[in-house]
Amino acid sequence: MRLYAGSSSQFITDTIQNQIAEKLSSAFFEYYRFNPSPNEKRSWQNSLRALKDIFQLAELHDHGVILEYQLPITSKRLDCIICGKDDEKKENAVIIELKQWEKCQESDGENEIATFIGGSIQDKLHPSIQVRQYKYYLQDTHTAFYEGTNPIHLEACCYLHNYNYYSEDVLFAKKFDDVLLNCPVFTADDTIKFKDYLGEQLRRGDGLEILQRIEKSRYRPSKKLMDHVGNVIRGNSNYVLLDEQKVVYDKVWAITKQGFHDKQKTVLIVKGGPGTGKSVIALNLMADLLLKGYNAHYATGSKAFTSTLWEIVGNRAAIQFRYFNSYVDAKPNEIDVLICDEAHRIRVTSNSRFTRKEQRSNLPQVEEILLAGKVCVFFIDDDQIVRPNEIGSVEYLRTAARNKNCRIFEYELEAQFRCNGSDAFVNWINNTLEIKKTANVLWNQKEEFDFKIFESALELEEAIKEKQDDKFSARMTAGFCWKWSDPESDGSLVNDVGIGAFIRPWNAKPKDQRKINKSVRLKNGFPEAQLWAYDPKGIDQIGCIYTAQGFEFDYVGVIIGKDLRYDLDHQKWIGYPEESYDSVVKKSGNQFLDLIKNSYRVLLSRGMKGCYVYFQDKNTERFFKSRIEK
Repeated sequence: MRLYAGSSSQFITDTIQNQIAEKLSSAFFEYYRFNPSPNEKRSWQNSLRALKDIFQLAELHDHGVILEYQLPITSKRLDCIICGKDDEKKENAVIIELKQWEKCQESDGENEIATFIGGSIQDKLHPSIQVRQYKYYLQDTHTAFYEGTNPIHLEACCYLHNYNYYSEDVLFAKKFDDVLLNCPVFTADDTIKFKDYLGEQLRRGDGLEILQRIEKSRYRPSKKLMDHVGNVIRGNSNYVLLDEQKVVYDKVWAITKQGFHDKQKTVLIVKGGPGTGKSVIALNLMADLLLKGYNAHYATGSKAFTSTLWEIVGNRAAIQFRYFNSYVDAKPNEIDVLICDEAHRIRVTSNSRFTRKEQRSNLPQVEEILLAGKVCVFFIDDDQIVRPNEIGSVEYLRTAARNKNCRIFEYELEAQFRCNGSDAFVNWINNTLEIKKTANVLWNQKEEFDFKIFESALELEEAIKEKQDDKFSARMTAGFCWKWSDPESDGSLVNDVGIGAFIRPWNAKPKDQRKINKSVRLKNGFPEAQLWAYDPKGIDQIGCIYTAQGFEFDYVGVIIGKDLRYDLDHQKWIGYPEESYDSVVKKSGNQFLDLIKNSYRVLLSRGMKGCYVYFQDKNTERFFKSRIEK
């Protein structure tokens, strides 16, 4: 999607006649069905007028121009692409990022600078890094820029037309030297340099045919990118399939290949409890599909889990790892195979509290996913729903697929590959929390899985840290029974979780990352929020359900708070919303007890070798101990 495409001479004429902003506004309304903001219209008027002057100065009259070009499967729009031929008749295109900034300040962020926007100083990605990411995106996913014997050569730059350079300008700090060399920034003082730069790339003109090539280009990740992601996953020993996992993988792979060529969409629903290998199978499918040339996407509802995958495969590969709400603007069948891990976290719609009223969609999130994928594979555990707005269930997916006339296949994973392979432990937890009845009423301490109850949170933490010292992966987690404070003014974390002498912070808040810059994190010794489960320094903070779900550790420590207690007199579980600091779950009414039990089930099943527990409520501890064989 783009709001404007045509010749450079027409663009110049439209801008001179003050028509360009109106044309963009009309196209914007036609596509989005609401009007752009006054600020966006003013931005178009000011920035495009400045760009028109450069085009005239450089005598770019026979070129293709695209304005406000939306990158597929994202809401990001490029300001401008201009295309033409150089002196050697090579087909080129240049992305131009336009900024109205007037000055910048230093930021401690590795890739950021600070500037005045919207009435306050804000950290923003350096313009060259921003436009470089756009360049990578097109080179990696658009056939015009990588396919055939003569793909279009792509460059990228930034034009800050209101910005005047001064000595020791942070915009040109030494740490940005490499990116500035490849994606230069031109300021108001650089009109001649900018003119020469564009002339070098585009001097011969003849750009309309190139524009048409770009417009006809398909969204499809390059084989180079797919091979990279596939080989990274393949080279990670954590993702090796065993036994039943391999059997289910083979079935899913076979059905996927069959369904890909069928006009009727195919849906596969793979059910399994904690530790049955759902994510391992999903990642193996992802790797092998990409290596075979399929455009496969891996989607989850977890920011922490997705960010960790980005860390493993690299930022450029993030194109293939998405969230469930990433498919609002996807075209039908744009993705060959869409793998949805933790599908129980699917929500009613992709709208959030940040979605503008005019941009809200009434289409259910699951329908967006089914529309985007030719084949959709859902990995799901009905008993891992931990928030009231998460509605994914086997029955819900089954109904949605039937309504769309999809072929449906269902499989169930039963073998336990976590908890030291102990089905008994997960079954015992399910039975003890009264989530489902199982044969495992009592826990046999002769099992190889290491389950222990500690008398204090300090003793629990000491035992967990000893495991990490012994080279095992280990983390402390807790129920959401303490407030989660904003960081201190120096960016350090607040010790919110307090039980007597035990005082520790939660992991960093995702929304406060801009307040907690990299140098502060290093000084205070804690990782970014989304890497708490991946970075060994996460051992010093407490994770809650939202940072732990989807991960596994060798040993997990769990503090069971006062939001869930067992009433020995009446022999039943009782939920206490007043003890919860989860603002969403505590307002869930009759759902509260089930959601809290599911949350603790998830935390208790994160360990592969052992689970250590401390109970704040001693009656609850006595009940658990009564379920353990002497």
